[in-house]
Amino acid sequence: MYTDLKDQLTAELAEIEQAGTFKHERVISTPQSNRITTGPLGRDGAEVLNFCANNYLGLADHPDLLAAAKKALDERGFGMASVRFICGTQDLHLELERAVSTFLGTEETILFSSCFDANGAVFEPLFGTQDAIISDALNHASLIDGIRLSKAARYRYRNADLEDLRTRLDATRDQNDGAGARRTIIVTDGVFSMDGYLAPLDGICDLADEYGALVLVDDSHAVGFMGATGAGTPEHFGVSNRVDLYTGTFGKALGGASGGYVSGRREIVAMLRQKGRPYLFSNSLAPSIVAATLAALDLVAGSAELRATLFRNAELFRRRMSEEGFDLLDGEHAIVPVMFGDAALAGRIADAMLDHGVFVTAFSYPVVPQGKARIRVQLSAAHTEADVEAAVQAFIASRAAVQG
Repeated sequence: MYTDLKDQLTAELAEIEQAGTFKHERVISTPQSNRITTGPLGRDGAEVLNFCANNYLGLADHPDLLAAAKKALDERGFGMASVRFICGTQDLHLELERAVSTFLGTEETILFSSCFDANGAVFEPLFGTQDAIISDALNHASLIDGIRLSKAARYRYRNADLEDLRTRLDATRDQNDGAGARRTIIVTDGVFSMDGYLAPLDGICDLADEYGALVLVDDSHAVGFMGATGAGTPEHFGVSNRVDLYTGTFGKALGGASGGYVSGRREIVAMLRQKGRPYLFSNSLAPSIVAATLAALDLVAGSAELRATLFRNAELFRRRMSEEGFDLLDGEHAIVPVMFGDAALAGRIADAMLDHGVFVTAFSYPVVPQGKARIRVQLSAAHTEADVEAAVQAFIASRAAVQG
């Protein structure tokens, strides 16, 4: 049987390679930072500038986080070897849940091993056949997969299109023989990671109020740096108290390791502790990650300097790339897509960038729509102005080398 499968997979992989969309993993041999050393599949032993990590605040190698993680290793051990409700809850886990709730201004928080698991846990226990889930068309794969686990009626609205969202909300009134959905929830990313666009949360919350719907925001690409205190896109739009559920990760701006959460209404979180399958059947977060994340939250709460540096870098990069004639998607986020359209072209530009000392990654179908291939540049507070200008010059040189 495997001989047939092997031949089929080999042919399919060859097609992906021929299309120029095969995803090669470039190895790095240093801590995640603004400068990294590439490994066997890149420029062996060469130091390059890193512009493709989610390390928005530059905390992945911050000494305070490393110290907190090392201390937790010494005092609390390597891992919990259990799930939370058996014997896998330490006081550190409870402390981090309280800290996240305080930071976001929510009632309760529950931790998961990743935001993918958090999104996989939240829908099935809360929404059944009588209910409705309305999801933005560009939501993250983890939200899509989590929604599929629920037996609720599923609706999808065009990305950030409030009129189309209203149409889907109207449609929920026909459920249950015209009685309407028992529970309706609007689900959106706070930031759409391939485009850097922000969801219009003020308008979404207005519609939710009008129709009596709940709101869930996956704020993975915003928590820690968007908003006046870094509490994310709900804070940025002034709707923090109108969002019922936040999901997010510690694996991006808040240290870049792993771990996720659901935060929001107390009773909802209590139900997830009873019925959230990834919570009930996955090991607890390692103590070192919990301790380092607490240190990251302290850094974010204690200073706005990192956030200000991040957005200065993003504005500088956008301005310089526009001056040099590159096609950028508009936005205010630290994600800056540089558009090339053709998948193979974007891949060749990314390869040439590495030759010019800058590490970036090309994205193409099915991660982004056909004909919308791009290099997604991600700025960090760890970058200097000189780093940003070096990236711009690498784009100029790579464009010339590839396109002539």
